Amino acid sequence: MALRRTVELPDVETERARGRSRREEIPRTLLAELVDREEGYDPVQRLIDQGSTRVPELVPVRYGRMLESPFAFFRGSALLMADDIAREASSRLEVQVCGDAHLSNFGIFSSPERRLVFDVNDFDETTNGPFEFDIKRLVASVAVAGDSLGFTAQQQETAALSAVREYRTSLRVFAKQDFLDIWYATLDIDSLVTELRAYFSDDAMRQVGDV
Repeated sequence: MALRRTVELPDVETERARGRSRREEIPRTLLAELVDREEGYDPVQRLIDQGSTRVPELVPVRYGRMLESPFAFFRGSALLMADDIAREASSRLEVQVCGDAHLSNFGIFSSPERRLVFDVNDFDETTNGPFEFDIKRLVASVAVAGDSLGFTAQQQETAALSAVREYRTSLRVFAKQDFLDIWYATLDIDSLVTELRAYFSDDAMRQVGDV
């Protein structure tokens, strides 16, 4: 019989009330405000300074990839967004953040059960931080990706709002689960393909099947 560690979970209603009380201190509209950078802030120099801690031979490769498109630059410049977010108002509702929940850091992987799953791949440097850090990074990357693909402003907004909506829905589900269930939560690719079949052509579905 498998052993399962018993941990008392926070009461969902209590946590919901705590979150709502924070809105009186930090309204959600305040979390949307972008604070101006201080005078003399040099984004290029910030990236150069960061490059000094990396493998020297790989820095030019990194910069070359970032020059390919706005989406590629956004992916490689997480430091600049972190600087911006750090100046903004914070909910102070802390979670274990990925630190770089960029759209490109998600992918399809093989699980120990030999199933294909869709999940985030960048969990090598997680830390404690306000929950909005990851969600802002993710949603911004969705919007920038849409722009790179030629989406209209309305389509970009729709995609961004859809990402936030799914995040909110998942949190509501996870809030009622224990830690192990959350740890092993993944998105099954077979189920996803079945759901998306109505939205894509047969040719597109064959390409997905070939991945």
